[in-house]
Amino acid sequence: MIIVPVKEGDTIDRALKKLKRKVEKIGMIRELRNRQKFTKPSVTAREQRLKAIYVQKLRDQEME
Repeated sequence: MIIVPVKEGDTIDRALKKLKRKVEKIGMIRELRNRQKFTKPSVTAREQRLKAIYVQKLRDQEME
């Protein structure tokens, strides 16, 4: 559970901004999106492998 301490004199906008930052920092939204559907471990591994290949190609191009 996320707790956002609000100091006296702070506005609601400031508190919402702090809340949004905390939620983004812990990755709550990303996790909720991933949990909406089940992906097989083999599919996840394949996606990671393809992403690693893509990043490696970009780095190789950068070196040239």
